[in-house]
Amino acid sequence: MSGKRKKQSKKNFQRDLRKEVLQVFKQQPKKPMNYKQVSSSLGINDESLRHLIAAILEEEAEKEKLISIGKGKYVWGGPAKGDTIEGKIEITQYGRGFVIVEGREDDIPIPRGETGTALYGDRVEIALNLSARRPKGRVINVVSRAREQYVCLYDKQKNFAFGLPTDSKIHVDFFIPNGLAGEAKHGDKIVVEMDSWEDASDSPIGRVVEVLGDPGDNDVEMHAIMIEYGLPYHFPEEVILEADHIPKEITTKEVKKRRDVRDVLTFTIDPHDAKDFDDALSIRTLENGNYEIGVHIADVTHYMKPGTLLEEEAFKRATSVYLVDRTVPMLPEVLSNELCSLRPNEDKLCFSAIFEMDENAQLVNQWFGRTVIHSDRRFTYEEAQEIIETGKGDHAEAILKLDELAKKLREERFQKGGIDFNTEEVKFELADDGRPVGVYVKVMKDSNKLIEDFMLLANVKVAERIGKVKGGKKAPTFVYRIHDMPDVDKLRSLRDFVSRFGYRMPKPSRDNAEHVIKDLLKQVEGTAEEDVIKTMAIRSMAKAEYSTNNIGHYGLSFDFYSHFTSPIRRYPDVMVHRLLQHYLDGGESAGADDYERKCSHSSDMEKKAAEAERASIKYKQVEFMASRIGETFKGIISGVTSWGIYVEIIETKCEGMVHKDNMRDDHYVYDDEQKALFGKRTGQEYHFGDEVIIRVIGANMLKRQLDFELVNDASF
Repeated sequence: MSGKRKKQSKKNFQRDLRKEVLQVFKQQPKKPMNYKQVSSSLGINDESLRHLIAAILEEEAEKEKLISIGKGKYVWGGPAKGDTIEGKIEITQYGRGFVIVEGREDDIPIPRGETGTALYGDRVEIALNLSARRPKGRVINVVSRAREQYVCLYDKQKNFAFGLPTDSKIHVDFFIPNGLAGEAKHGDKIVVEMDSWEDASDSPIGRVVEVLGDPGDNDVEMHAIMIEYGLPYHFPEEVILEADHIPKEITTKEVKKRRDVRDVLTFTIDPHDAKDFDDALSIRTLENGNYEIGVHIADVTHYMKPGTLLEEEAFKRATSVYLVDRTVPMLPEVLSNELCSLRPNEDKLCFSAIFEMDENAQLVNQWFGRTVIHSDRRFTYEEAQEIIETGKGDHAEAILKLDELAKKLREERFQKGGIDFNTEEVKFELADDGRPVGVYVKVMKDSNKLIEDFMLLANVKVAERIGKVKGGKKAPTFVYRIHDMPDVDKLRSLRDFVSRFGYRMPKPSRDNAEHVIKDLLKQVEGTAEEDVIKTMAIRSMAKAEYSTNNIGHYGLSFDFYSHFTSPIRRYPDVMVHRLLQHYLDGGESAGADDYERKCSHSSDMEKKAAEAERASIKYKQVEFMASRIGETFKGIISGVTSWGIYVEIIETKCEGMVHKDNMRDDHYVYDDEQKALFGKRTGQEYHFGDEVIIRVIGANMLKRQLDFELVNDASF
């Protein structure tokens, strides 16, 4: 009898679980989710139940209550014939469009003439034509613009003017009537806002809202990049005024609320040109022989309160932006460089993670909370590295011990499957006017890694402190840094790619996707092709993002991971600080919807900032190589497309393109599976990672584009 009741109970549980799973999709009908994300939403950590959820998703897809969109993801219902659907549109310079729908494998093509009044990146509503062999769409409404402003060149005519977009992704020019031109002069680089666009067959009407200045001027170009990617450049006066009025004194009353660690040896290690020091390390030996390591982070939330103009601006920006020659901060200078900067010989308010660890870097105890610290010394990475290499210098014993413990933490992380993401980072030596006069590769040394390892430790332990719950309870709302497992289709392409180097990967599937890249990287470690294969492997992975739904961090091999360590430059860290303190104070779970919205915005802004940074690097590369037209260099093929090959010069790390039109020795055909070009007559092949010799034949500053041609030079 009891066995029968147990069986019935399990049946009811499965039915209830199925109901809960479907409810998750009903509540977010347009959001694609896999079994891990659904499990996280339901607070389920049990592995057998997670696999049961995976089976439920497949069954409900067969019943058509869910729609499988590939990559192990599903959405609620699905568009039927005649329905409309929303997505982000991309438009080629020839006027053809493609709409990307979140979670859908295939983009929806939009024929030329059917893109309406949409511009690249806009969110649009399209009508679907499912009767065609491949579904096509027609834009019927622009839901929201990707940009409010567009960088253009001012082209003055007799009674009117045109704004010619400098971004090749914008496929139309702006018509500018004389009354909307402001002080612009012919040839100026300007900022245009769209005034109206009623008829897709006409040009949009624009107004000049800012004259940036002469094309080619360094400040003009950096400002233009920020606008091009929809990133704020100047702080509104009222925000600066509010920041200037924040009390600067640390009161005795405030100190009494905090753990006072001002008597513990504390220092910062940062780049030589850093102005904001948002993290510090402390170390002391305890009576039991263990070490107390403090990771101290600027307490931005003490100064920046919800509901203020400062808070609104920080959320809007979501991140600092690091262009080649400048930082555009998330917070005004009075905060980022003064109040919150952990400058030496000053008392500072922090939010800290303090760890007790033994000689083997194993954690014995941990504590989280607000502190007051006093940094005894500011080290540059170079100074700390010299101490690590020579064993001599200020606080050498402390730095050497931290380095020793960091290496043990790092070794443990890699043993558990963490991937070393460190790749070459290009830096420029700049003249006073911003002109690049040299280029070099930033090398990650032990001093850099020391800081990284302790920041990773703090980020993990903060996430675990909130997200790791016992007894089947649902974890409270928190902000995680997540990184999904690689897409199986991309792994198949990677498998084909590495096979030509002689490496064998198992056939990728949902069950082994977690291991195949990590196993491959172990195989290639220390080989001549390691960098090429590592780059391709990283391209095969998903992008990390912020979310309240924890699915873990694949690349770092952490089940729980957050961003706690940089609230001066990342808004998600601000959210983490607030939530952590809220829960330390015994607060109830915060509402997830608002935090998920903020996570999504932060992820979007982070992506824009990264694109702007790459654009500034590209501009400086073109500027640097403009004086070297006609010169010949060795290069590595860094990308292969149907229109040509991208080549990175080994000496300068500058990337340009060899257009297929300039490969006149043969007719080359692109093979998408092998990511290669094949000559029909000669059989010549060009693959990613191949070494070639190129000549620089063009440097277009406006398009930030270097043009190369292939040469056969025996002297190389």
